[in-house]
Amino acid sequence: MLNTAITQAEKAKNLHHLHHSSKLLLLPNVWDVLGARLLEDTGYKAIATASAAVAYSNGYNDGEQIPFAEVLRILTAVANSVHVPVTADIESGYAEDEKQLEHNIRQLIKTGIAGINIEDTDKESHALLAEEVQCRRIKLIKEIALDMDVPLFINARTDTFIHAKNFHSAQQLVDETIRRGKAYKDAGADCFYPILIHEQAHIKAVVDELKMPVNILMIAGIPNLQTLEQMGVARVSLGPGYLKYALKAMKDIALKLLRFEGIEEITGNDITSDYLKHLVTGL
Repeated sequence: MLNTAITQAEKAKNLHHLHHSSKLLLLPNVWDVLGARLLEDTGYKAIATASAAVAYSNGYNDGEQIPFAEVLRILTAVANSVHVPVTADIESGYAEDEKQLEHNIRQLIKTGIAGINIEDTDKESHALLAEEVQCRRIKLIKEIALDMDVPLFINARTDTFIHAKNFHSAQQLVDETIRRGKAYKDAGADCFYPILIHEQAHIKAVVDELKMPVNILMIAGIPNLQTLEQMGVARVSLGPGYLKYALKAMKDIALKLLRFEGIEEITGNDITSDYLKHLVTGL
């Protein structure tokens, strides 16, 4: 754990500022302390976790299958291992009702995180939550954060594009996405995350209509990063993509070793033991 003079509230304010600069905020989502320290050491100004990456790397499926107590433990370790703000993917909040959500949000803020992703899919029915239900949840989170004197950054994720088959047309899908974005903004959301949106025209419509920070997931088909920045997108995250990339590198070298290949790649790796020690000790 770091001894740092930067308070949690200051980290949260910094996270707000990073979403309102003209520079695109890139967030390769991590799942542990080492990944967080690697990104901070590389120059990243904020750290994000991904629920899927945290779950998979600890032997659980995504979708709130990992015990909430384990999530709290991991987030506490990550948030207190770096000087920069950490924003956490909390799925739907691990809550069956608003009373449980209030309890969970208080526990989450106590971990030291500066922001959250909160999504609008019901984990039991796998359907979109009613807009008014999600707005109440966002308002509740905002109230709890203010009560705890932490300006928690709320990234409101909508899963409309995950449920695209339920819409009669692409335009209806985009219209519903924008409608939810405006409602979530009015409820207190600081950023809007229409996960799986990828077409440039659709992204532009959301950014132009909402006039608030918008988060895009790095998936096939999205515009390049320079274009996204020029369009006014505030944030691009990788979700579980960063874990997939790391695991691919591990799988590739493992397969080479089975063929008695890859010695030079292992022995010539510039990630040395000394560098790993530097990451965990800061020395």
